[in-house]
Order: sequence, then structure tokens, then C-alpha cells
Amino acid sequence: MKLVDERVWSLFKRNWQQTFTYWSVFFSFGLCIAFLGPTILDLRCQTQSTLQQITWVFFAQQFFLLLGTGIGGLLKPTRMFSLSALCSCTLIISIVFAIIPLCYHVALLSVAMALAGTAMGMIDTISNLQLVKLYQKDSAIFLQALHFFTGLGALVSPLVADPFLAEDNCILGANWTVNSSSSSDLQHLRSSLGGHGVALPNISQYPLHTEGVIITRVSYAFWIMALINFPVPAGVLALMCHERLLPCFRSGPRLLDRDSLSGTNPEVESAKGHGSVFDCCNPAKLHGHPPTFFIIHALGGAILFITDGMIGAYAGFVYTYAVSPPLLMGHKTAGGLNSVFWASITGGRLAFIYLSYKYTSSRLLICSLVGVMLVQCLLLLFSTSSILFFIGTCVFGMFISGVLPLMLAFTEDLLDYKGCATTILVTSASAGEMVLQQLVGFVMNHQGSYTFLLCCTIPSIFGLFFFLQLLYVKSNHRNCQTDSHLSTAMTEKPKTGI
Repeated sequence: MKLVDERVWSLFKRNWQQTFTYWSVFFSFGLCIAFLGPTILDLRCQTQSTLQQITWVFFAQQFFLLLGTGIGGLLKPTRMFSLSALCSCTLIISIVFAIIPLCYHVALLSVAMALAGTAMGMIDTISNLQLVKLYQKDSAIFLQALHFFTGLGALVSPLVADPFLAEDNCILGANWTVNSSSSSDLQHLRSSLGGHGVALPNISQYPLHTEGVIITRVSYAFWIMALINFPVPAGVLALMCHERLLPCFRSGPRLLDRDSLSGTNPEVESAKGHGSVFDCCNPAKLHGHPPTFFIIHALGGAILFITDGMIGAYAGFVYTYAVSPPLLMGHKTAGGLNSVFWASITGGRLAFIYLSYKYTSSRLLICSLVGVMLVQCLLLLFSTSSILFFIGTCVFGMFISGVLPLMLAFTEDLLDYKGCATTILVTSASAGEMVLQQLVGFVMNHQGSYTFLLCCTIPSIFGLFFFLQLLYVKSNHRNCQTDSHLSTAMTEKPKTGI
């Protein structure tokens, strides 16, 4: 029994260089998205800023990531523009890693993180769009692998940073021996700030100096990550050279052109209909679409707004909930929850690569969203069990891990691969990750940490409800398309007779 049929394998062999390039670019995305949480206290020492000031770098990264996803959708989705943008963005990430140790003021650090966030957002949109364009009906498999590499990068980044983090207060003031926080307090602060940019009130009690001798070694971690990431833009540049996309390599016909002449180029290379956001929003192209066309975009965006927002909120506040009543876990035990969550997401995406080949996107989506809702309801019912909370966190991560790539493949297939859906869905996912984190943090700050599970359960119910609505709209959309084709055929028939 073969794991992959000959058609999919042949398609992959024909496009393996581009595919691996997009996968490596998403590894760079994951590497950049996960380093800020563990290193935030050392960066506070480096910039000699307060805890409230340093948390602005979270907002800078998230806001400009959202902005970058929109910018990525504005670019012309040709191979030349896409690869040039990816090469520039991954190179920017390496440069940002290298210059972060030189940012001695929180404003400079925020600018660097804004630059990195913009590059990450463009990577997110362009890579997803190009893989959908390349593989179309088989894109679900390769999109799952793409997002697996995000999780892989997110696992590597904290491992690189951990040996260089300060175990005690990294700014030594005149009276630091009296008032400084202990190593356990600092670990508690790191875990509390690990996934969001809102400093909770109960962590302001720990004294953190802003003046004194800085003893952090976190610079080495960023330089190592810059070196780890550097092969990624080099790989994108090598692909551009290989496909004769650079001016200095245009003396002969491009490999892509030769493939087209020999008949080996896949049908998806033409990918007619893929345009930028400006093309998608062209009134002339929007005219004539049934209402279901717009409802599908809205429902798909709402589902990813909720699910990606839940991932961000859960990663950001799971530790805070675990160390608070009713669980009252120890700091070290609760600190492992975030790692368990991200590891389960990475493992889930690896499993979904195979599942996406065996089952349809709609079936996997309904199973995932039902599973997410059931897990959250069970955690809410058994909120006093620490063991069940660990198990539930792992299962929740596995269920929700495949929703984003599955929704991209499902929606694009439903809309005949026009390319506009990917930009809208990815932007909605980034917006949800930023907005729901802030919203959940606000609710927990004002109502108490016990509201955390309720803030996760309610969106999971809405996510399932929106997807059921999407399935209903899907059937109506198919009927509208059929009626439109019949109407077109009847109007054209007299012309052919004349």
C-alpha cells in the first residue's frame, strides 16, 4: 500500500525545489515568532526599560505582522515578485536577529520588531498563496507541511535562547541583594509574559531594576539564530538563480520556459485567475458573483479569526491560568504547558499531512472543530483537575493545529482557486491572533483568571457554528454556479446557430 499515489508524487517531484523553499521560509517565520517570549526579560535589561515599556515590542510585532499580511496580498503573485519578496523578508529577519543586541533603547527594539513583523506577515501570505497556486486541489497536504515547519521553528527558537538567559536579575543595582527578584520569580515572569504583550497586574509586584550593571548574555542567542536563519534567504536566492529569474542569469531561456515547451510543466503553473488584492477587489470582476461568493469569504475569515485567535490566547495565558486558582500548579510544572501545547500543534500538523491525503478537507475540518469544542467543554467541566488540564492542552493543540491550512485548501477549492481567499483568510487569522489575545487578557485582568476557559469555550462554539453555516452556503453556492453555467449556455446557443 502506497502512502502517496503516483500523481501527487509526480507533482511533488516536478516542484520539489519551490516546495522546499516555501517550507524553509516558514521555518524562518516560526523561528522569529517564538523567540520574544523567553528573551523578553533579558531584552528589558538590555534596553534598561520597565516591564510595561518592554511589552510594547509584542504589540509592535503583532500589529506589523497583520500589516505585512495585507502588504503581501497587494503584491503581484508572479514567481519573480514572490521569490524576490521572500528572499528580502527572510534576509530582513536574519538582519533583525543580528542587530537586536545593538538596540539599547526600547524604541529601537520596537522598530526592529516592527520590521521583523512586517517581513513575517508577507511571508505568511505569499508562501500560502504560492503553494495553493502550485498544487491547487492537492494543496491541503503541502499546506499542512508548510505550517508544520512553523511549529518546528517555534520549537527551535526557545531551545537556542535558553542557555543564554539570565538565571537571576540581569541588572545589578546598588541594593539588588535586598530587593531583587529570585530566579523562581523571574521564571514566573518569563512564563507569564511568554505569549502576549499585556502585563498582568499580579506580576507588577516583583522589583526589577532599570539602572545598574547589565550582565545578560542573550546577544549570543540572537547571533546564533541569525546564522541558523541565513541559509533560508540563500536558498531562495539559489532557486531564483536556478529558474533564471535574476537579470545576470537571463542569457538563456528559463528552466520554467523549457518545461513549458517540453510539455512537462504542470497545469497549475498557469493558474489563471490568481491576482493581487487590487485585482480581487476590482468592481468589474466582483460584478456577477452570487451573494454566496462573499458569504464564503466572510465565514472563512471568521472561522480563522476565531481559531488562530484561540491559539494565540491559549499560548499566552495558559500559564497564568495554571498557577492561579483552582489549579494552583507550581511554576515549573505550569511552565511546561506552553511547550506541551506547541509540541502538540507541531505533532498534529505532522499527522495532518497524511490525513489530508486520505480524507477530504471538509471532513477533517468538521472533526477538528468538533474536537476543539468538546475538549474546551470538558476542560471547563473538570476545571480542578491538573492532570486532565495537561491532557486537554495536548489534545486541544492536536485538534486545532490543522484548521488554518485545511480552511485555505477548502475555501480556495470552493471558489475555484481565484487566489483572493488566501489573502483574506491569512489576514483574518493574523487579526484574530492579535485581537483575541488582547481581549482575553482584558477579561482576565478585570474578571479574574478563572474566566480563561470560558473565553476559549465560547469562541470554539462559534467556530463550529460558522463552519456549519459554511457547509450550508457551499451547497447553495454550487447550485448558483450550476444555474449560472446553464444560463450562459442557453444564451450562447443561438449565437452558435447563426
